[in-house]
Amino acid sequence: MIRLCIDTSIGTSVAVTDGSVIRAEVNEFDSLRHAEVIGDLIRAAFELADVTHSDIEAVVAGVGPGPFTGLRVGLAAASAYSVGANIPLLSVVSHDAVAVELGDDVFADEVEFIVTTDARRREIAWSRYVVLDPAARPANRFVRVEGPALAKVEDSLLAHLPRVDAVHVSAGRLGLIAQAAMESDTPLPPFEPLYLRSPDVTMSSGPKRVS
Repeated sequence: MIRLCIDTSIGTSVAVTDGSVIRAEVNEFDSLRHAEVIGDLIRAAFELADVTHSDIEAVVAGVGPGPFTGLRVGLAAASAYSVGANIPLLSVVSHDAVAVELGDDVFADEVEFIVTTDARRREIAWSRYVVLDPAARPANRFVRVEGPALAKVEDSLLAHLPRVDAVHVSAGRLGLIAQAAMESDTPLPPFEPLYLRSPDVTMSSGPKRVS
């Protein structure tokens, strides 16, 4: 199945996957330019993967955790594409993609580890993982047992466990997780954003009185 995959939980990442193969992935690492680059990245990913809109069979969205402003750009783009093309919309927790990207390199011999991302305001978002089967392919290797949750930067967060402070989320890995979930009949999370905190903007309580 050919999938368009989008994540804006940190920077902006767009990929096209075909089953368990990442055919193309393009990234913008600036965490403040999601809305400006999302359309161009989708077009670039299609060109690199040599696909057209009619080839896409599903959309995969990284649902966070992430800041409100950036995360909603990717979720809106994924939802709009799904509705417009009348194809399924799948959700993956963004930290899970980081765990998959670690693959054989970082924690192949560890039993547990933590993934964190910058939540700003001197906070981090974190998730704890347990290695189920080091011999399995990366998308089936780990299970998230705690989180995502927020913590202060200065907190000694599960200091006895190895930890990776991620600065990038790979949209391509979202597609690999979706493929593994389909093959193992494992449910994916609902399409609900994991915002790190409520937006600063609040609804008006009504017109102000003018004296």
